[in-house]
Amino acid sequence: MVSNEAEEAARFYASVFPNTRIERVNTLKSESPSGPPGSVKVVELTLLGQPVIAMSAGPFDAFNHAISFAVLCDDQAEIDRYWKAILDHGGKAEQCGWIRDKYGLCWQIIPHGMSELIKSKAASDAMMKMVKIDIAALQAAAKL
Repeated sequence: MVSNEAEEAARFYASVFPNTRIERVNTLKSESPSGPPGSVKVVELTLLGQPVIAMSAGPFDAFNHAISFAVLCDDQAEIDRYWKAILDHGGKAEQCGWIRDKYGLCWQIIPHGMSELIKSKAASDAMMKMVKIDIAALQAAAKL
């Protein structure tokens, strides 16, 4: 998951997202392409209730938009809270509700029912102009 700072990233995620905790941190005992014994950490965590494995493996495979975590939020306050936490921790805002954390991982911080909200062209066009998702503006564009 995270190229160099898997344990640090996992601790950050556990501080921000509910139902998130570090289960185990292991170091590789043998030489690997990622580094000498003890330098590579494998972090097992539960992230938003889902099992995830993160590895500090060096710069072999950079993150891109092909993989992201979607966080489905109940309301605007929840979107705002996650957005702020990631930005305040060195993240970078992107378009359409996407935000990249300081570790390089992309997140989609969006409301439950996002696909329903953007069914109309007007709502879809509105979403394409947004950075952080504004539920009220999408609802207005969708005329809900």
